[in-house]
Amino acid sequence: MRIRAEQGDITGCAVDAIVNAANERLTPGGGVSGAIHRAAGPRLAEACRALGGCPTGEARITPGFDLPARHVIHTVGPVWQGGKEGEPELLASCYRASLALAAEHGLSSIAFPAISTGIFGYPLAAAAEVAARTVTGWAVGPGRNTSLSSILLVCFDEATCAAYEAALRAARPM
Repeated sequence: MRIRAEQGDITGCAVDAIVNAANERLTPGGGVSGAIHRAAGPRLAEACRALGGCPTGEARITPGFDLPARHVIHTVGPVWQGGKEGEPELLASCYRASLALAAEHGLSSIAFPAISTGIFGYPLAAAAEVAARTVTGWAVGPGRNTSLSSILLVCFDEATCAAYEAALRAARPM
């Protein structure tokens, strides 16, 4: 299974699914969520309304509509409250739930943004460590027996990409 970080715009990723760092109502917001909704077109908001929301740490799937990705997996990351309110476990759950949905739907490639690092305030290095540990752990665990062959961590800027690349290097089994 190939896991890597790269700098870019997640809305342009030609993968089976991109992950939306969503809010619990799954409504268009700012940041990555707003960009995904704008690029996918108005049908994405309609599909999200039909889902009735998504609790923090869980994930839901919709078609990608006007995106190059066939699907959007919506997950709600935790708002950072100092790290003592279960934020690492909830963030890891976002990645696991998204990967499980991708596997359940027979997808081969998925692209994640830096979940919770924007307006939700999760510290970048800590979020990158949780993401890297979770996706690499999933890839060597039961997840390795799925159709999923590519996990991409898409970073909007150079600093984010450097943090996720460093976290991936640290998380890879020796």
